[in-house]
Amino acid sequence: MITALDHIAIAVPDLKKAIERFMQDFGLPFEGTEDVAEAKTSTAFFPLPPTSIELVHPLDGGGPIAKYLEKKGGGLHHLCFRSDNIEEDIARLKEKGYQFLSDGPILGAHNSLAIFIHPKSCDGVLIEINQPAGDHH
Repeated sequence: MITALDHIAIAVPDLKKAIERFMQDFGLPFEGTEDVAEAKTSTAFFPLPPTSIELVHPLDGGGPIAKYLEKKGGGLHHLCFRSDNIEEDIARLKEKGYQFLSDGPILGAHNSLAIFIHPKSCDGVLIEINQPAGDHH
């Protein structure tokens, strides 16, 4: 079951500059960065419980975020919903005809399980579902 809006991800061309903006200009609490090799991203986290803002930037210049930035130059990338049983949610949504970008969940930031729903299943919005580490059954 979906339990919360886990995070809102923003693709940024300059990670350092964006971190400074959210920290200094907006005064948000900065939780640090993490490279997610699987997704080819460098991410920065700003927790605003019960949700957070995640800045995503290409790791080593490649991957899907690099392509997104080439096309759009930055912007809102995806919404992520938190799940307490990701396998159940995937099965339920597949039954309803939702298309996913992978066969099953992959390991995401903070060792969470994560899967993305194809934007054409959600009116052009990329939606991620994740299950935090420690909530895995």
